[in-house]
Amino acid sequence: MYYSRKRPMVDLPEEMTTIWSCTNEECNGWMRDNFVFLVQPVCGQCNALMEKSEKMLPIIANTSPNQTKTTR
Repeated sequence: MYYSRKRPMVDLPEEMTTIWSCTNEECNGWMRDNFVFLVQPVCGQCNALMEKSEKMLPIIANTSPNQTKTTR
């Protein structure tokens, strides 16, 4: 008998989420706005500037007690 350990995929609720995208065309880095600590973040992969945009993503809540953004 065959018993698969894989569980069936569950559809997670998604919403339009504000993100920061890397401006370097050769980099595909991005991060959610609610997980950014700087007012104007830089890419963690290539250190280029980032710009705000939106992306359809699964809903994730940031439960960090310190969610204030600082200037660099």
